[in-house]
Amino acid sequence: MFHYFEDEEFLNNAYGFCADMVNQTKMLLQNDDIDVDMFIEGSKRRNMVTQSEEGPIDFDFDLFIKSCPDFNDCHTIKETVRQRFNEVLRSKNIDDCEDSRSVLSSKQIWFMDNNLTKFSIDLAITKRAPNDNYCRLIHNKTGSKKSDAWLWNEIPDSSNIYQKVNILKQEGFGRM
Repeated sequence: MFHYFEDEEFLNNAYGFCADMVNQTKMLLQNDDIDVDMFIEGSKRRNMVTQSEEGPIDFDFDLFIKSCPDFNDCHTIKETVRQRFNEVLRSKNIDDCEDSRSVLSSKQIWFMDNNLTKFSIDLAITKRAPNDNYCRLIHNKTGSKKSDAWLWNEIPDSSNIYQKVNILKQEGFGRM
């Protein structure tokens, strides 16, 4: 059973910790000539963080690529982001991230205090499509790295997504 996570102090501390790590990743990427903005996505953005029983909480971030040496070299982009994210994770004594199909996921993190709630970071890599929709970098895994494919997958009807979310919030959808 899912429930809204109510400990605002914990959420603020955990989110701040995660946002700092994503921001450090963003700064490291500048050394690779990859210019990104970071955005919080998912339940935290909507102020609706949920938890399954005593399960972990995840914070979803987008690294929105504004410029890079070659937008068509998807494998290099994802690998570079993965390496930089891992540098930051290691600096916090956190194991390397997992490379899933559409995000890089940190291992579970917890603070060494009385609250044993675990949390993690899901980091998506996005860019703008020519028609103003968004694209997400996808790693199509086949079981053999030689056969894998990395590509930009357009997210349908994603132009003006933030305006659409604000309209829904004004209409009373979601928890404020």
